[in-house]
Amino acid sequence: MTPQDEARQAISAAGQLPDAELDIAAVALQFARVDAPEADWRSAAALLSDIARRAVEAAAADPAADSNQDPLRRRVVLARVLHEEFGFQGDTETYDDPANANLLQVLERRRGLPVALGVLWLHAADAAGWGAHGVDFPGHFLLALENPKGQVVVDVFGGGQALAAPELRALIKRVEGPKAELRPGLLAPMDKRAVLLRLQNNIKLRRLRANDVEGALSCTEDMLRLAPRHAALWREAGLMQHRLERIGAALTSLDRSLILEPEGEAANRIRGLVEELRNRLN
Repeated sequence: MTPQDEARQAISAAGQLPDAELDIAAVALQFARVDAPEADWRSAAALLSDIARRAVEAAAADPAADSNQDPLRRRVVLARVLHEEFGFQGDTETYDDPANANLLQVLERRRGLPVALGVLWLHAADAAGWGAHGVDFPGHFLLALENPKGQVVVDVFGGGQALAAPELRALIKRVEGPKAELRPGLLAPMDKRAVLLRLQNNIKLRRLRANDVEGALSCTEDMLRLAPRHAALWREAGLMQHRLERIGAALTSLDRSLILEPEGEAANRIRGLVEELRNRLN
């Protein structure tokens, strides 16, 4: 069995688990192995263990943070561990480098995309026993540290800076334009599976922009190993298979998407395409 086969088998096994049981960093590492099969993933796993150990030690050394008396202390502790001690930072110079979405390479280079750094923050927070989740902010992954009085929103790409309403308003304007304003749903929480899919989506989109449909399809198929009931991914896989003239495979994927999500505008469009493809086979 090749390293890629081993990684895909591990991702498929994770796909059968409930979200709460996912080890987010371990799954991200397996996704990374698919694209970097020669990399030393065991050393990367050891580094993840070191990060977890330091997060536990730092939490124990800060009673105000560990007891959640001060909502901002946990942010300070995790930022110190990840950004100061381990030296992780957002890659502002080569942002679109695919290495920034590959956890193996992020661990090696100590640089990455917001969502890749978010995986490390979630890994460290989980080790410390602290509640945290991804935030599905448009165009820029954020993280929230949970607190009985609310949540602390953190820009992990910016070194762990806390974002209150004025900073969030400035960020949405930077992403969507000067007329954009804060609105309900901007801070929607993401479960672990959604964070991992957003990480891989960066790779898929970069491949599509490079007209590497084959590579984008491979990435999508790996995402489906983790999220086999994700209708939109089945649609995307079917459309890419259609572009590659794999009509039988496209029909299988599109039919699967309709089983999972039979109603709605997207489903109606897919039904029309399915009918067209079936006519081509007759």
